[in-house]
Amino acid sequence: MEAAIEVQPVIKVAALCGSLRKASFNRGLIRSAIKISKEAINGMEIEYVDIAPLPMLNTDLEVDGTYPPAVEAFRRKILEADSILFASPEYNYSVTAPLKNAIDWASRPPNVWADKPAAIISTGGGFGGGLSQYHLRQIGVYIDLHFINKPEFFLNAFQPPAKFDAEGNLIDEDAKKRIKEVILSLQAFTRRLQGKSQ
Repeated sequence: MEAAIEVQPVIKVAALCGSLRKASFNRGLIRSAIKISKEAINGMEIEYVDIAPLPMLNTDLEVDGTYPPAVEAFRRKILEADSILFASPEYNYSVTAPLKNAIDWASRPPNVWADKPAAIISTGGGFGGGLSQYHLRQIGVYIDLHFINKPEFFLNAFQPPAKFDAEGNLIDEDAKKRIKEVILSLQAFTRRLQGKSQ
């Protein structure tokens, strides 16, 4: 008699981009990650969660323990996700204002980030968004996010050859391979934290 094969539930990943620009290279990284997960990774579903509709954090908007509709919808997406994928551009050595705003809204009581695994990818000039990643990791300590340590993904968007097309889509094959490695590491780490084997 053959042993039954355990079918593991699909890992649901909420993907957030710190840039609101439609042709943003960092949003292009998210689109690439979604495509890779659909075509080359079993048991993982990445959904882009738009942070643009969120109002600026103002606790006056909290009424009797409830939040504005856009905030409630965002918090629900984070709560229902098994893990988080951030695409974090670097503004002034840190994370962007829209991303910090989203993080702060979801950390309001009850903190819906708590105990979730996460990964970061970024692109930009110089260090490719690296300083924003390290600042995001610091924020993650307080809100109880568990980031994968390796592999790290930084991409200099402006160093030849071209990494993105005119619409902000990732066209660099090596970068796509590296994103896949990040996603696989996040998948394995999520399973580990859930107490399940690969």
